[in-house]
Amino acid sequence: MQLTLDTKAHDESRQGEVFTTKTPDENRFVKHFYIESYGCQMNFSDSEIVASILQDSGFGSTRNLEDADLILINTCSIREKAEQTVRKRLTEFRKLKTAKPAMLVGVLGCMAERLKAKLLEEEKLVDIVVGPDAYRTLPSLIEEAGTGQKGVNVLLSRDETYADIAPVRLQSNGVTAFISIMRGCNNMCSFCVVPFTRGRERSRDAHSIVAEARDLFERGFKDITLLGQNVDSYYWVDETNNKTVSFAGLLERVALIHPDLRVRFSTSHPKDITDEVLFTMARHENICNYIHLPVQSGNTRILQLMNRTYTREWYMHKVDRIKEILPDCGITTDVITGFCSETEDEHQDTLNIMKYSRYDHGYMYFYSERPGTLAAKRYQDDVPDAIKKRRLQEIVDLQYQLSKQSNLQDIGKCFKVLIEGNSKKSDTDWHGRNAQNKVIVFPKETYNLKLGDYVMVHVHDCTKATLIGKIVPEPMH
Repeated sequence: MQLTLDTKAHDESRQGEVFTTKTPDENRFVKHFYIESYGCQMNFSDSEIVASILQDSGFGSTRNLEDADLILINTCSIREKAEQTVRKRLTEFRKLKTAKPAMLVGVLGCMAERLKAKLLEEEKLVDIVVGPDAYRTLPSLIEEAGTGQKGVNVLLSRDETYADIAPVRLQSNGVTAFISIMRGCNNMCSFCVVPFTRGRERSRDAHSIVAEARDLFERGFKDITLLGQNVDSYYWVDETNNKTVSFAGLLERVALIHPDLRVRFSTSHPKDITDEVLFTMARHENICNYIHLPVQSGNTRILQLMNRTYTREWYMHKVDRIKEILPDCGITTDVITGFCSETEDEHQDTLNIMKYSRYDHGYMYFYSERPGTLAAKRYQDDVPDAIKKRRLQEIVDLQYQLSKQSNLQDIGKCFKVLIEGNSKKSDTDWHGRNAQNKVIVFPKETYNLKLGDYVMVHVHDCTKATLIGKIVPEPMH
C-alpha cells in the first residue's frame, strides 16, 4: 500500500467491542489495490479506513502500480494546485489502464464529491467515484464498475463516523498514529470547500476513541494525534447516563490511559478552543504543549469577509491566554494572503500579527478561489497574482525568521524526546519530537535505544526547521 505526499493517517471502533487495529497482509489475496493520498491528515486517515474495508472484501495491498487490479487516489480540493496534481496522476494511470484494461481506477474524497461529472463523463479518467461518507459502499461499487458501469456514490451523511472500522495502519513507524474523533465541519469559512465536500459536523463515540487509543498504546504506539476539522467543537452525549463529553473531557480520558502515551490534537478553531482545554493540557504532562491555531489573516475586515467570526484583537487575546496558562506552548498557524480586496495595509496587519504571535511554524498560501464556496459566489478575486506571490514571499520570509528565532531560544535547554526513527540525513542519528512538536536530531552514540524510547536531549544547535542535540546520560525508557 502506498501513501505519497503530505502527511499521515488513522481510524475507529464501537462501544463495548474489543478494539483491534489491523496490519496489512499482502500474501493472502488474489486481487490487489494501490492507494495514494493527498492533502490533509484527514485524507490519510480516511485511506486507512478504505484499506480496512477493501481488505475485508478480499483485496490485498500492493506497493507496485503494475500489480494492482484497483488504483485509488484519495484527493483534496482545498487548493487548485492539489487538484492539478491529482489530474496529472489520473492521466498517468489511464496510460497504465490501456495496457491492463481490466484495471479499475477510482477517485475518493473531497475532489470526488466536487468534480464527479467531469471526472466520469467529460474527461473519462476514472471508473469509480466515492465521496468521504460513502466508503462502506466501495465493494459494491467495485463490482458494478467491473461490469463496465460507473460506480458512483458521493452522498453525504449526518451520522457516518466509521466508528466500528478497525484501521489498517499505512506505512506506520509503530510509534505515532492518528485517531479521527469527528467528521465534517459546521464553520462556513467563505474560502473553504470542506463543509460542502465533507458535510456537517458529527462527533464519534468517546468510548470507541479511548478504546482505539488504548489498543494503540498496548501495541507499542507512544504518540497519538486526535484528529478533526475542528477538534475543539467535539461534543458527544453518552446515552447510558445522558452525560455530555466535551473535547476537554475527551482529551483527559485519553491522557489517563497511561503517562507514557503522548497526546496531541489538530486542528483548533480559535473561536472554540476554551480555557477548559488549556487547563486540561496544563494538568497532564503527557498532553503535548502544542496548538495549531490558524489565523488566516491579521486584519479584522478580511477576517469578516472570510467569515472567521473573530477579530484581530480577539485572536491576539487568545494567543495571550494560551501563553499565560501554558508558557512553553508551541503555536503554529495557517495564513492565506491575497484574499479578495485585501489592501497593502491589511497585508501589513497579517505580518504584524505573525510577529506578535511568534509562531514556531506556519502553513502559508496565497488565495486560490474554489468553485462553490461562499467567497466565489460573493466576492471578486481581484488581487493580481503577481501581488499575491509577492505578499506570500514576504510572509514566508518573515516566518523563516520567526522559526529560526524560536529555535535559537531552545539552545541550551533539555527536552524529553520520543524516538520516532532514523534521521533523514544519516542512519547514525535519531530523530524525534519534543512536547512543542519540534523535530530534534541527535547522534545514536553507543546507547542501546530503539524506536518508541524516551530520552532526554540537550540542544546545542539548530536550523530554522530542526533542533540539534545530544543525549543526556541515563536515558529514560
